[in-house]
Amino acid sequence: MKFKDYYETLGVARSATEAEIKSAYRKLARKFHPDVNKEAGAEEQFKAIGEAYAVLKDTEKRAAYDRFGSNWKNGQDFTPPPNWNEGFEYADDGYGGASAGYGGGFEGDQSEFFESLFGRGRQRQGARSGNARQGMNFKGQDHHAKILIDLADAYNGAKRTIALHMPSRDAQGHVSTQERKLDVSIPKGIKAGQNLRLSGQGGPGMGEGGAGDLYLEIDFHPNPIYRIDGKDIYIDIPLAPWEAALGTTVNVPTPAGSTLELKIPAATVAGRKMRLKGKGIPSAEPGDLYVVPTIALPPADTDAHKEAYQNFSKAFDFNPRTHLKG
Repeated sequence: MKFKDYYETLGVARSATEAEIKSAYRKLARKFHPDVNKEAGAEEQFKAIGEAYAVLKDTEKRAAYDRFGSNWKNGQDFTPPPNWNEGFEYADDGYGGASAGYGGGFEGDQSEFFESLFGRGRQRQGARSGNARQGMNFKGQDHHAKILIDLADAYNGAKRTIALHMPSRDAQGHVSTQERKLDVSIPKGIKAGQNLRLSGQGGPGMGEGGAGDLYLEIDFHPNPIYRIDGKDIYIDIPLAPWEAALGTTVNVPTPAGSTLELKIPAATVAGRKMRLKGKGIPSAEPGDLYVVPTIALPPADTDAHKEAYQNFSKAFDFNPRTHLKG
């Protein structure tokens, strides 16, 4: 996937105001409109201009896009960094919503780059109208954000203070983000992809309408020990060759902070899954903890160790590659 420099596409500085972006878009749109410009490539350029404008005119999309900074160049190979949108708060505008990313409304063809960041935009289905002075009362918009928690929080529950960054635009049309901190209770048993609803923490209402709600999408911090699959957890346990061959007993750490004693049977092979039922993420039907053995070889870093390996090879008539013959 290639990075798209939307500022370069419109020929404006990254500090451009809303008015400067609109002016640049209108000028380029007139120049490359397919009804006016019949040159080869004009239609593709017109689509690229429309896509760039769809992002930079939108406060939330522009603030999200600006998170990548100015280090990426137009056309450079690009993959969004993991969890790049962590803590980014955005409003459900009523026609894009959480599933469409940071608002919808871009009705043209979308590039792979656009969709990887913002999802597929949708056309507006209708907007609220009226104002408080006319006695119109509307609940505020719901807001959304993604937060990362530790796996141990899902096992034990926790109270955490999180920082969210909400886009805003000043009177001159410059976009920035404002930080706010919230105290959040993480319930025991929550899984990746679930949402925490914080009542009244969304956008302000109109008239006597109450504030909207804030939905926090949960994901986990990367963990150096455990792999997470829904409510099931996987852990690799290294075994010495003699432990795998003869059997042993090992202590297995759990995300809850406890340790379980597990008997490793003789002739255990690498990759064999051992299931500890109900030791995964707790819930009404708790997940399982899977222990996956790997074989760890001692280093042959001394003459004595090399000799031990040589004696080991002489003791066995063993060829691990017999299945490759013929």
